[in-house]
Amino acid sequence: MLPHMRTTILLSDALYRDTKAAAAASGRTVTSLIEDALRERLARRAPPGKRPRRVRLPVYRGKKGLRAGVDLDDSAALLDVMDGRE
Repeated sequence: MLPHMRTTILLSDALYRDTKAAAAASGRTVTSLIEDALRERLARRAPPGKRPRRVRLPVYRGKKGLRAGVDLDDSAALLDVMDGRE
């Protein structure tokens, strides 16, 4: 079994409903549907030898730094902390 990485993505409600329905209709999990869609998209990247333009992503450092007790697997609680509701 290949190693897996747990991550959180934010999707619009409509996109998630469509994804969940497509996964159910094909007898697959949402995860496997998203993985396959990403694989297909990545396979259509620029041909080898032509490197895409490098993009510098912004990095934000919170005023308080790391927060003890934040469960990264609980996306709802994590969003509350990120939005300052906790």
